[in-house]
Amino acid sequence: QVQLVESGGGLVQAGGSLRLSCAASGRSFSRYAMGWFRQAPGKEREFVAGISWSGISTYYADSVLGRFTISRDNAKNTVYLQMNSLKPEDTAVYYCAARSYLSGVGGRGDEYEYRDWGQGTQVTVSS
Repeated sequence: QVQLVESGGGLVQAGGSLRLSCAASGRSFSRYAMGWFRQAPGKEREFVAGISWSGISTYYADSVLGRFTISRDNAKNTVYLQMNSLKPEDTAVYYCAARSYLSGVGGRGDEYEYRDWGQGTQVTVSS
């Protein structure tokens, strides 16, 4: 089990930027691949970005490719999501999630493989 706490959300105008952080504690952070998901009002939760334990492999939803960047700093037990050129449709609650190699490896991972979740942080993009 790993505890995850997101931060960095807020209100930003379209075209602006935000950087989300996810601080992890409880177990060895380097054992986990990490992912960001989001859920907009009235919609299902969707995958946004993922990163392997090494940080070498990254994965992005088509809707954010080229605008968002996921990264991690294992020494700080933290994963980040840099969001640039934000659009109103990016408005959602953003969740950080952890995927153990014991649950699955390779690719972005299925949602059920992400066993630990943060409480989420609100991102609102005004037009």
